[in-house]
Amino acid sequence: MTRVKRGYTARRRRKKIRLFASTFIGAHSRLTRTTTQQRMRALISSHRDRSRKKRDFRRLWITRINAVTREDRLFYSYSLFIHNLYKRQLLLNRKILAQIALSNKNCFDIISKKIIN
Repeated sequence: MTRVKRGYTARRRRKKIRLFASTFIGAHSRLTRTTTQQRMRALISSHRDRSRKKRDFRRLWITRINAVTREDRLFYSYSLFIHNLYKRQLLLNRKILAQIALSNKNCFDIISKKIIN
């Protein structure tokens, strides 16, 4: 039988993994086995955190809206504000409301007064 020289496919695969992990620190970027483990871990974390990022931003927007709604009135909260918003059928999402609350407080006050009356 003829001699088969292996290694091209495996080297190409390892090179691809090593390129992915080139920014990792220490053995995580040098040793093949730990590199593959760290690569799997990084991909799992990035997949998990894509949905977590959406969740975190929604929480941030809700916190900002709540802070602005409670500034002026004593017994007015975020939940009442959103409830009245849906009752009046004003279709503004939380991201836009948080941006308005931060940048243009007068506009946010006008919106909240329209909702209450």
